[in-house]
Amino acid sequence: MRILVTGSAGFIGAALTMRLLDRGDTVIGVDNHNTYYDPALKAARLARFASHPAYTHLRLDVADGEAVGAAFSRHAPQRVVHLAAQAGVRYSLQNPIAYVESNMLGFAHILEGCRHHPVEHLVYASSSSVYGANTVMPFSTRHNVDHPLSFYAASKKVNELMAHAYSHLYQLPTTGLRFFTVYGPWGRPDMALFQFTRAILAGEPIKVFHYGKHRRDFTYIDDIVEGIVRVLDAPARPNPAWRGDQPDPASSQAPWRIYNIGNQQPVMLLDYIAAIEEALGRTAEKVWLPLQAGDVPDTFADVTELAETFGYRPQTPVREGVRQFVTWYRDYFG
Repeated sequence: MRILVTGSAGFIGAALTMRLLDRGDTVIGVDNHNTYYDPALKAARLARFASHPAYTHLRLDVADGEAVGAAFSRHAPQRVVHLAAQAGVRYSLQNPIAYVESNMLGFAHILEGCRHHPVEHLVYASSSSVYGANTVMPFSTRHNVDHPLSFYAASKKVNELMAHAYSHLYQLPTTGLRFFTVYGPWGRPDMALFQFTRAILAGEPIKVFHYGKHRRDFTYIDDIVEGIVRVLDAPARPNPAWRGDQPDPASSQAPWRIYNIGNQQPVMLLDYIAAIEEALGRTAEKVWLPLQAGDVPDTFADVTELAETFGYRPQTPVREGVRQFVTWYRDYFG
């Protein structure tokens, strides 16, 4: 298939692009190479597959509607995986407008591109952060997500609503995937695993928010990619049992679906740090801090729908995933 992947130089986008190329797909990659974190890491990810004969790279911003429209017209993708976004809960407290431009306006341009061309399926990244103030565990796609605790979370909730409107109005099959704390080799430098590893190796103290009591459903990158591929290959369909008087929040009369992708095994932050220390063979000096604004104390994914529909659930143990990251980190940074 011809597949458009936005954010193809990003953490998840690069891993997905390599998987699609390996199985024989043609990939049109889109990335704006912004400076939210070191562009050299994005360039290094991209270098692993940029010369592949079935890959075409487009350096553009999804907030540029004219450029996005031209990409759809020229390359006519059959399916689209939209991963480009302004990431980061904490940064959204400082610069919320960046999330309007990239996550909302950019997504609107992707939806328009899909509407005006015969795209068979749009799969897009949502986030576990949409669960916000909800404290019922595990988080289910059947739960209410109307109380986000950060503007980043709000932008992802908006994406789900925008997708539903297009699925309803134009019968565009769309599937949103709520990712739960993705980690692994080639990960983002703003994530805890990257920051902790760098600081411990440098002999610097690490900041432990919420006094290490956070619980996160850490999900390994390979598990995320496997989930995306399985979902991509099965375009969303209407739910014939859906009822307006008892609406199912995860499906619709339109070809629109929402799924969680998480490890379904939440790990306390202190145990996560212990796994990093074990992999590094060093002990971290810790600075204990309260919960940060915008953060949720715990995440825990119910992946029942993903397992029932696609016969798949993430399964990489956190200690193994952390070990793989540390091996990559030492190799990449020498």
